[in-house]
Amino acid sequence: MKEIILDIELSDKEYVEISKYLKSLPAPMLLFGLRFAYKRLMAISGGYLFPGRKSIIKRETHMITKVQAKRRLKNWRSMIKIYREKGYSYPTISRIKKQLINIAADS
Repeated sequence: MKEIILDIELSDKEYVEISKYLKSLPAPMLLFGLRFAYKRLMAISGGYLFPGRKSIIKRETHMITKVQAKRRLKNWRSMIKIYREKGYSYPTISRIKKQLINIAADS
């Protein structure tokens, strides 16, 4: 077993919280959390993190014209495949479809 010594400037409250996590969580869980936090930080700094379902829906529908919305709805099965390849969940895809229906219905 190896020991790690961290050199981080922390407030008293942060120190207590981090020491609580280090004492109570097993190493695999700590690594999981650190990997997640690292990847999220890289995504934020890279400018390609769009957290949340609302921003996904806005990104997919905010520049869509009425004609484009109708075309996407007409070819909905292929659109589902494209959205699933992007990693969107079915509830998100359903919300995108609802927004496309609203765009296509606007006069």
